[in-house]
Amino acid sequence: MMGSKRDSEFCREITGYLKALKLNYELRVASAHKTPEKVLEILRDYERERVVYITVAGRSNALSAFVDANTIRPVIACPPYSEKFGGADIYSSLRVPSGIGSLVTIEPEGAAIAAAKIFSMEDQELAKRVIEYQLAKKEQIEEADESAKMLK
Repeated sequence: MMGSKRDSEFCREITGYLKALKLNYELRVASAHKTPEKVLEILRDYERERVVYITVAGRSNALSAFVDANTIRPVIACPPYSEKFGGADIYSSLRVPSGIGSLVTIEPEGAAIAAAKIFSMEDQELAKRVIEYQLAKKEQIEEADESAKMLK
């Protein structure tokens, strides 16, 4: 769920990783500040589903905490980094009211992996895909190390 259309490019990065992990997803736009009733309507629509919300909202990220406060489903806050504020806007995702349990990552890949790991608790095929994905990342490091040795 993104806070505005401006967040769509960042969401495309996340969906690229979700596709790589073969996870289904839907994109929605609703603002905790401007359309709180729309956010609540979306949550009601999905509350009976197996869902993990990845929330993307720049500036003051009220969306993530608002979603988390109104669902029992996992929420992963993935706010886009802003040079304009020198990264200080991340605090709106980290400093939330008591009773809020959203996870926070600023990396699109991290949001997708976290969602996959949550779902993999009940899906062994997905768990295997997560293991394979992480193994491929480890293999990239090993290959880079081998290449570095050749630079002498």
